Amino acid sequence: MGGPGGLVRRFEAPATPWAAGHRGVDLAATGGADIRSAAPGVVSFSGLVAGRPVVTVTHPASGSPPLRTTYLPVTGSLATGTTVTAGEVIGQLTPGAGHCAGHDCLHWGLLRGDRYLDPVALFGAGAARLLPLGRGR
Repeated sequence: MGGPGGLVRRFEAPATPWAAGHRGVDLAATGGADIRSAAPGVVSFSGLVAGRPVVTVTHPASGSPPLRTTYLPVTGSLATGTTVTAGEVIGQLTPGAGHCAGHDCLHWGLLRGDRYLDPVALFGAGAARLLPLGRGR
């Protein structure tokens, strides 16, 4: 997922665990697209949550408790317990699953324990800034 305009909606941390927020990022995607694991790990969940298909990958080498990435709406192609490498296909984006109003998208989340984090941090850049195309370097 990615490219110009690939980030549809940013992470918005909730003020409290039960408050409103956006617990991940939405990335532009096409229904049926292959979805790949962001990092090496183990498929720890693949199934329905509130009627939508979700895949979760736990990353054991990421500390304690380990980081987990979540992918929604993704129909998993691997069994729970399968070890995956970074970039390995874990499923396909389910078209018309309704996470993004009016179009398909991938909702990508990151958790450590029960705390939601900004998945963009996995790129090591901290807070990301998007600049218009064509700006000088």
